Amino acid sequence: MTFKRKLLTLALLAAALVSGCDGGGESTTAQATPTPPPAGPALEIRESQSPAGADSREPEVFATADGRVILSWVEKSGEKGHALRFAARDASGWSEARKVAEGDNWFVNWADFPSVIALPDGSLAAHWLVKSGKGTYAYDVNISRSKDGGKTWGKAVVPHTDGTQTEHGFVSLLPLPDGRLGAVWVDGRATKDVGEGHGEGPLPVSMQLRYAALDADGRLSDEAVLDERICECCQTSAAVTAEGVIAAYRDRSDKEVRDIHFVRGQAGGWSAPNPVHADNWQINACPVNGPSVAVDGRRVALAWFTGEGDNSRVQVAFSADAGATFGRPTRVDDGNTLGRVDVVLLADGSALVCWMSGGPEGGANKVRRVAPDGTAGPVAVIAKADASRSSGFPRMARVGDTVHFAWTQFGKPSQVKTATADVSAYR
Repeated sequence: MTFKRKLLTLALLAAALVSGCDGGGESTTAQATPTPPPAGPALEIRESQSPAGADSREPEVFATADGRVILSWVEKSGEKGHALRFAARDASGWSEARKVAEGDNWFVNWADFPSVIALPDGSLAAHWLVKSGKGTYAYDVNISRSKDGGKTWGKAVVPHTDGTQTEHGFVSLLPLPDGRLGAVWVDGRATKDVGEGHGEGPLPVSMQLRYAALDADGRLSDEAVLDERICECCQTSAAVTAEGVIAAYRDRSDKEVRDIHFVRGQAGGWSAPNPVHADNWQINACPVNGPSVAVDGRRVALAWFTGEGDNSRVQVAFSADAGATFGRPTRVDDGNTLGRVDVVLLADGSALVCWMSGGPEGGANKVRRVAPDGTAGPVAVIAKADASRSSGFPRMARVGDTVHFAWTQFGKPSQVKTATADVSAYR
């Protein structure tokens, strides 16, 4: 049976809508506007020239250690194919766009998108998703590395060794300090005997959070199950702190509480899963709304969406001890939030959180600065946006005093757009 999920209806609405993982999943019900004290001037967002071509979508951005930002995206290729492309921006502007890979058997989805990152040795790594069978959600993660700045790419490696025709996606790539590449993903191997679907059945049939590391030759090591039961199709997010890896994701309890959890990988192994905050959001469906984590040494900011209590909101919590503990969350959004969050840390210890809003007047990608003590600045609009799933997830990355934004501008054809903001006032 094809997997279905019920679209959560919040506040005054009592009706429910049903959609698949490539469907909706967010609430658009109005909420009370938070009134935190002001903290500095509003960001001035300046649209920049995007290197992405027509019919582009699903952007991702990554800040490199040498002061560049990498933008990756998916473009149509031929009648049925797709290609993963990327460009890097330094002080002189964007490089030429280059192709990582292409194929006519890819799994391309508004919420489960590829990425390109840089490793400590200057090499690049990329991931994308390839169909493994006839089932809608039968697809594998493919990972490749480039040693020449993306001119050529090595043979793709699949980081999971189960060989099942099930879902493997929502990947977070990690540049590990020892030169290896870490990968965290949502893994459906335990659902192989339940037919078409995402493992929405009772325990122990469920999606898992898994990890593996790959060396420069593609050899796998340190394969691990990080959580045995997680939400079926929410994005993961992972980063490297001064003490090791932290990975954040949406958990799924046996009572269908789907709060954001995290695990930490250190020299002694992986920690047990822990909630960043007990929202106690009980929902018998996947909201297609994963968390985002940003780190700087031992400082961590973790942002997420919740619909607990018919009160949809975006929240952020901070840690000063590499994710061992988190403070109380601060609400970030200004109402009508759809979630789809991203977060970056600023030099002064505060964070920028971006999200998508939607209401009768249309949608918008928004951003707000929040300090660890909960002080929040004014909301800035990155761009107006169609509130549908076709607009995907706004993304951002900070390089020095500049924050780079990327999003899918819905249309026929759609196109990846970019913008920047100067954050030098927050040093």
